[in-house]
Amino acid sequence: MAEHNVLGSWGEDYVTEYLQKQGYIILERDWRYGRCKVDVDIICKTPDRHTVVFVEVKTRTTDDITDPEDAVDMRKIRHLGRAANQYVTMNDIVEQLRFDIVGVVGHKDSAEIQINHIEDAFNPLLV
Repeated sequence: MAEHNVLGSWGEDYVTEYLQKQGYIILERDWRYGRCKVDVDIICKTPDRHTVVFVEVKTRTTDDITDPEDAVDMRKIRHLGRAANQYVTMNDIVEQLRFDIVGVVGHKDSAEIQINHIEDAFNPLLV
């Protein structure tokens, strides 16, 4: 596995743990549909179980150049919207929907790991 894939996988594991500690219920990890390359890193429910959250995780070893969450561009937002639509349709979701971005700066051997959870970061219908 390429080094950036290892880092990304570690970041998703770290965020999954973080969300669970916050009371979120994890429904899916690395969810994708069909043969599309569009995936959702984490799908979960809020602690009150009223909202299904589609989470995009971006992990970087440093934020010297840009914040990791800045890597979520319009193209990625449209893809996440399509994937979420498919997930909602396939699973008869009736709860509210939300799209979050979680940026992680660090790596598994870091003494200090920074996490930036942006709730309701975007609405894919508005891009």
